[in-house]
Amino acid sequence: MKASPAANQGTLTVRANGEERAREGLTTKDGWSLDFSHVYVSLAEINAYQIEPAFDASTDAPLPDTAVAIAIPGPTVVDLAMAGQDTKTILVGETPAPAGKFNALSWQMPLAAAGPAQGYSMLLEGMATKNGQTIPFKLGLKEQLGFICGDFVGDERKGVLTAGGKADLEATFHLDHLFGEGKEPADSDINLSAFGFAPLAALAQEKGIDLNSEDLQAQLGEADYQTFLQVLANLGHVGEGHCRQTPKFNTTTSVNP
Repeated sequence: MKASPAANQGTLTVRANGEERAREGLTTKDGWSLDFSHVYVSLAEINAYQIEPAFDASTDAPLPDTAVAIAIPGPTVVDLAMAGQDTKTILVGETPAPAGKFNALSWQMPLAAAGPAQGYSMLLEGMATKNGQTIPFKLGLKEQLGFICGDFVGDERKGVLTAGGKADLEATFHLDHLFGEGKEPADSDINLSAFGFAPLAALAQEKGIDLNSEDLQAQLGEADYQTFLQVLANLGHVGEGHCRQTPKFNTTTSVNP
């Protein structure tokens, strides 16, 4: 990958977004209403890219050697549930970057080294309610995830940086891929592939649910556990744009101006 000259720069920002589901809650495919108090995600090795031709995350193709890679400062842990109406996304980091179109983004999700999410790549906490039953829940992921994504897809254009200007990119987390979407039909693609909440509710103890993914491997049936693993690969997006899970993605060739 090649470095860009120091001139002709702007400021590139990366933000994280759990969408309204992390901020306002959701109804799962199996009828549980989830209200999140925290949705922590651990982020590191965040890189933004200028690539021609555009990168297609649906393939196994590697990034071309001509891609300009910009590293975003990190690592960091952000709480996607803490965003509000005025700030729907959470600042992850920013850096000077060469002007141009940033049309790809990658990040790793290591186990957090400190703080309330220590030991997890993702930690979800909240309350689940269904038919008058309320269960506090805490679910931590011990899988170290990573994603490489193509261009942002959404209502506004992102990643177009002009000299002296600012632009942003977004690491988006789709919780409906994990829990499903109660607003959609049971036979919709999102609900047929989602894990749901019922398998967790079945493991609740007197004080609620306090599990990590290693507990799930030990306590779930093999089919439910495999479904759980499969949905983790679909959590990362760029808006509605798709990503490819790449736990071992090599970002050591990143360069900054």
